[in-house]
Amino acid sequence: MENKVEDKSAEQKLKMLITDDSKMLRRKLRADLEELGCEVIESANGKDAVMLFLKDEFDGVILDIVMPEVGGIEALQLMKEAKPEIPIVMLSSSGTPQKLMQTLKMGALDFIQKPYMKDQIVKVIEAVRRERQRREATKK
Repeated sequence: MENKVEDKSAEQKLKMLITDDSKMLRRKLRADLEELGCEVIESANGKDAVMLFLKDEFDGVILDIVMPEVGGIEALQLMKEAKPEIPIVMLSSSGTPQKLMQTLKMGALDFIQKPYMKDQIVKVIEAVRRERQRREATKK
């Protein structure tokens, strides 16, 4: 009986992709997400994030805006073109109202200003979980 309970909780674990060029921020965000029961894959730049996103299945993405190689706005665009149903939350310290509006119009679920508060991450995970449940319900 215990195995079935464990299998059920493993099924419910969200798989999140986090992308930020700051190793320190990725470490903190990983710890917060794992504490909330998420499996976390990290990327340090937008190019790697897009490659990971295209080859794997994620429940959600947290994406920095200012990154080397491919910026967050370009990565958001590529991800939304490939898999528009996956929720993506933008994270940035250099947030301007124009960037905020641009990413939301492009389909971002939300925009979080750094330094983030843990309750913002909790809300994001709740929203990603609801989106996954909605997608699973429409598959049945």
